[in-house]
Amino acid sequence: MRRLTLHMSQTALGEAVGLTFQQIQKYELGSNRISSSRLQQFSNILQVQVPFFFEGAPNAATGELGSPAAVSGFLATSDGLSLARSFAKIESSKVRRQIIELIEAVASIEDTVSRLRTKK
Repeated sequence: MRRLTLHMSQTALGEAVGLTFQQIQKYELGSNRISSSRLQQFSNILQVQVPFFFEGAPNAATGELGSPAAVSGFLATSDGLSLARSFAKIESSKVRRQIIELIEAVASIEDTVSRLRTKK
């Protein structure tokens, strides 16, 4: 998410640390583990502290939809990237909150419909 916020491509991040964009992609998707020294490099380039990368980490291993791995996977899609970029352009915090509430309501309805279908 931080890379996208900075409008940095996987290629640009890879070049900054001497990796290919494919290697960056594997790190972002959780396919490859990241060493502590590499994590420090990423934190310097992305201008964040190392703990930034661990926000919400306890849920990451559960495979929950809200886990960092799932969110990262979604943001790696064209829909996720488009949504994140468009949402970031909205200046009003009130409008952003209303959009979040709308999306949560739609997701709740979808979840209910899905559960009802599986009970049949």
